[in-house]
Amino acid sequence: MKLSSLLETEPPHRFLFFAGEMMDRSLDGALPHTSFEAPLFEGALLPKIWYRLPLEDGLAGDGSPYHVYIKAGRTADLCIFFSGGGMAWNPYTAARPYTGGRMLSGEPAFYTHNLRPVTEFSNINRGITETENPENPFDDWSFLVITYATGDLHLGDATLTYTDRSGKQRTHHFHGYRNYRAAMEKACAFFPAPGRLLIAGDSAGAFAVPALAGEIAEEFYPSCEEITLLSDSGQLETPQFAHILEEVWHAPAHLAKALDSPNPTICWYRRLHERYGRRFRYLYASSTRDHVLSAYYSELHGGGFRTDRELQTLFYDGLGTMVRSLKQMEPETGLFIHGIMNPLPLRGGTVHTILREPFFYTRLKRGISMAQWLKDAVEGNIYDTGVKK
Repeated sequence: MKLSSLLETEPPHRFLFFAGEMMDRSLDGALPHTSFEAPLFEGALLPKIWYRLPLEDGLAGDGSPYHVYIKAGRTADLCIFFSGGGMAWNPYTAARPYTGGRMLSGEPAFYTHNLRPVTEFSNINRGITETENPENPFDDWSFLVITYATGDLHLGDATLTYTDRSGKQRTHHFHGYRNYRAAMEKACAFFPAPGRLLIAGDSAGAFAVPALAGEIAEEFYPSCEEITLLSDSGQLETPQFAHILEEVWHAPAHLAKALDSPNPTICWYRRLHERYGRRFRYLYASSTRDHVLSAYYSELHGGGFRTDRELQTLFYDGLGTMVRSLKQMEPETGLFIHGIMNPLPLRGGTVHTILREPFFYTRLKRGISMAQWLKDAVEGNIYDTGVKK
């Protein structure tokens, strides 16, 4: 831990910063080679076991090695899952990745920049990726979890030079698009012909779903006839997105060209629907006053990385626009809107994503959980829950 990072922390929070950094280091040192760490894939892919699969062509944001997670199920069905983990779009945000110290002390922290043992807890064995839970209707599905450690919504192919908080010049690798392509090549080798395909993602991964689903269906699984899409918490508006996509991340050109509003998720869903129509089943999930996405909105609009009731109300109003836009695009879009309160009461608002959280099984409106709602949707029974008519 750098002394400069500790000294830049406000005095009341320095102890929390120190404690969080020590906790990170302790977990990273204790987890390897234990039952809590997924084994490296070597040889046979045994069913119902999560494996780490290193990708030679993959790269994390800080230049360290990259891996995905795979699991063979007991059915012909496959879920391709795009992980979330924040966003970086300039030198300031790139210099502030997630660490235990920053998260615990409340310092600004914007994205995951590498894959360490502790990051496994946020990628697998939670919510929809949980194994041996009788309440999980997707336990018997095969999975590819495309991990996220690049800060570019899985869309980048660029580098950025920045100065870290100790004054050292560093290079960040926006390598998300390359990582995704390398992961899909592996997926086709392991899972060549899925019967049903669920393309899902949470947070940053929620944006990747409409951005990349067309490629997945057309290039990797053109013969799959049952494809369901789910974005969990992909609402973020800023007129900066076209610049970020083109000039910072060097994302595929058609993604920036599709933007006709500050909300890229709805733009990409519209583009997808115009091209593929009802080849896909379209689903969207969100909480009503997301305390995380409202903080990113504030930072992108010059207000600093913070959330409050006013920002959360802006998010709520934007969600109404998002829901109406999705329904205008495709009336059969299924919506799961909930108001689960943020367990950190000082920040207020509602939780950020539940697809890979214990809340995945929580019964909400009409006694329906997200697990049940999503199971029904992939079987063709699409409906809304939590939405006022």
